[in-house]
Amino acid sequence: MTTPTAQPYGTPEAPRLAVRGEAHLEVDPETARIAITVHARGRDRRSALDDLTHRNTTALDLVKTYGDAVERLETGTFSITPELTKHGRGERLRTYHGTVHITAELTDFTALGELTTRLADLDLTRVDGPWWALRPDSPAHRHAHQQAVTDAVQRARAYAEALGTTLAALVELADLGAENPDHYHPVATGMRSMAYAAAAEDAAAAPLDLQPQRQHVHAAVHARFTMAPPTL
Repeated sequence: MTTPTAQPYGTPEAPRLAVRGEAHLEVDPETARIAITVHARGRDRRSALDDLTHRNTTALDLVKTYGDAVERLETGTFSITPELTKHGRGERLRTYHGTVHITAELTDFTALGELTTRLADLDLTRVDGPWWALRPDSPAHRHAHQQAVTDAVQRARAYAEALGTTLAALVELADLGAENPDHYHPVATGMRSMAYAAAAEDAAAAPLDLQPQRQHVHAAVHARFTMAPPTL
């Protein structure tokens, strides 16, 4: 007995209906990341290194005073670079520059404004950011996927009703990224980048009022259904 071959486009007895479901959500961010660049200089390599070590420790200690508000604190690249200057026909060593990059991720946005201001108030310290984001396991992603599926079912029902029939069964449900990963962008996290130089005034600067940037979450699915045969 020959097994009937599946018909990818349906049959008159079981017409297939393919739809795309989408969801677009706008939610508050869950984390904010700032980049801290600490600079130092000295007449020789050792003095530049000692200065950089001191400034790096000062910045790290300041960030750590915010306790649980800081979810992640990481040190990135570090460098000590000689600066040469022209001297007659040759070159002469002028000074050394040191740099270390630090990344801090916070979940308390009130603390973020105060910390950013205090870091920018340190000598030879640059602060970039904040970059607002959602966590990879944020419930917002799940809600977007659920709404995309709901949207697909509603669209399919609307098409079936237009034909005077009803949906019979779900044949396939595919996340858009599973079928075309190169063009799948489930989350478009907004980024706002600002740079803060160290303040020159001796008085403490007022904390920055940083307004969290809303995050846009997108989800899309492809769904295929069978319908009861319509009367055309």
